[in-house]
Amino acid sequence: MTPQEKVTKVKRYFELMTASDIDGIIALFDANAHVLSPFLGKMDASEFFKKLGNASDASKLTVFDVLLGETGDRAAAHFEYDWTLKSGEQFTFQGVDYFKFSKDGRFSSMSIFYDTHPVREDVGDKYASA
Repeated sequence: MTPQEKVTKVKRYFELMTASDIDGIIALFDANAHVLSPFLGKMDASEFFKKLGNASDASKLTVFDVLLGETGDRAAAHFEYDWTLKSGEQFTFQGVDYFKFSKDGRFSSMSIFYDTHPVREDVGDKYASA
């Protein structure tokens, strides 16, 4: 894949997330791919996105930058996520998704990075008594 094709694939991921196209998102990942999430830990990509789809009512993702790694097999995307849960709760946060490409051009893994402080304010500080 060319560098531009990789950038296009990463942007396509965010388009599919905004469209809530879970099957389309899963198709971008290898069958053995995993996602590393701050809240859910390491999960099979298919399982992760199905769980996300079941919890979400609407998503709007705005991509600011897509940066390619020096070795050509990785990319990072800085984004803003406007997320509405099925419960009606809404969250907006910025983060970075870090993708690794497999040899066939699909994603072999994705790691999610974001400041969990705003979410902790809503959920509670589990370390307050530590």
